[in-house]
Amino acid sequence: MQYRVAFISLGCAKNQVNCEQMMAAVTAAGHTVQADPAGADVAVVNTCGFLQSACEEAIDNILEMAALKQAGQIKKILVTGCMAQRYKTDILSELPEVDGILGTGSYGDIAAAIDEVMTGEERPCRLGNIHTCPQGGPRILSTPPWYAYLRIAEGCDNHCAYCVIPSLRGKYRSRPMDELLAEAAELADAGVRELLVIAQDITRYGTDFNGEHQLAALLRELCKLDFHWVRLHYLYPDEITDELIDTIAAEPKIVKYLDIPIQHCNDAILKAMNRRDTKAELLALFEKLRARIPGLVLRTSLITGLPGEGEAELEELCGFLRETRIERAGVFPFSPEEGTRAAQMDHVDTEEARRRAELVVDVQSDIIDDYNESLLGEEREVLCEGFDGQAQMCYGRSYAESPDIDGRIWFTADEEVEPGTFVTVRLTGTMDGELTGELAE
Repeated sequence: MQYRVAFISLGCAKNQVNCEQMMAAVTAAGHTVQADPAGADVAVVNTCGFLQSACEEAIDNILEMAALKQAGQIKKILVTGCMAQRYKTDILSELPEVDGILGTGSYGDIAAAIDEVMTGEERPCRLGNIHTCPQGGPRILSTPPWYAYLRIAEGCDNHCAYCVIPSLRGKYRSRPMDELLAEAAELADAGVRELLVIAQDITRYGTDFNGEHQLAALLRELCKLDFHWVRLHYLYPDEITDELIDTIAAEPKIVKYLDIPIQHCNDAILKAMNRRDTKAELLALFEKLRARIPGLVLRTSLITGLPGEGEAELEELCGFLRETRIERAGVFPFSPEEGTRAAQMDHVDTEEARRRAELVVDVQSDIIDDYNESLLGEEREVLCEGFDGQAQMCYGRSYAESPDIDGRIWFTADEEVEPGTFVTVRLTGTMDGELTGELAE
């Protein structure tokens, strides 16, 4: 039998890659993938389970599918991904509308699971080995045609005290370089202009093979392919080698934008969270990176309300931002996640953690405003991504903006600009925290 299958993917880009692989597997099995869940035989909700807020979003999406199922607009619901792995028993017992689940070790079983739910067998609960499941395979890209993700590893060995990722995604496993280069070559041949290299920790790439860091070698090979930009997410601070810094500086295709989540800067908090850095080491790293990579834009992630944080530690974090002038920062209130060591430690309540996050965001907003103001009058290479009819402006991104994370650059043009093309934009102003400009002559 052939079925119509709709996919909803939530959470991070790594999860999105899994969804793209499932879509390819479903298509190879003879089924049809459609964008709108209404009218589908099976709706697949690919969930994030990293934080409770992500689980709540996933449940909301599952309940939306349940309403469509009740109305006769879909027949079956499959839940996949991290929340399925983390709360498999709860999903099956508390969400009777769900017809089956696939954990993070069983994405490859999607076609079989669809057959099982559609033939009326018992609710499948497939939970493969999260430490050994295959990583590669064909994909149907769900991104715009000009950019795509290349996931170079799965899992994580860092075991930060607040994080559930190792229990959901398994131990760190690098993908073989020849396999990655073959996949990247296919993406380049398909017209992808921006390649985003992703993993929970890309700096560790290759160390599980022979103990040696191999990210720099991989990047040099990727830069030989027909990409315009190569972008890096995420780099663990103490794994950034001199060879990697030299490679980033030397390769013009590697955008001078580094996403280095640090979470905090206070030494006692970092140690309690099982982070391997100190404040002094972070300051030295950022100083070295800025000195050796001209034009560098830094992005980081910060958590307020972590165990051990008081007002003094919060002010220390704000002072760290003012000193380092990190251009981009995502700020999140601490979420005490079930099963983590941090959840068992003393910490402020969620409301207070949110208040502190807002204070840090205010500091970061001033830094972003100053950064944007410093760029006015400059010309930037921009990847055009569309035209907004209401604003009557084109929009896109420079090397300093990553898709779905950072803002856009808005610009006027006297001629039509095709999405997916690179143009030169003269920056002339700001609008709601985002840069504006005009197509350069």
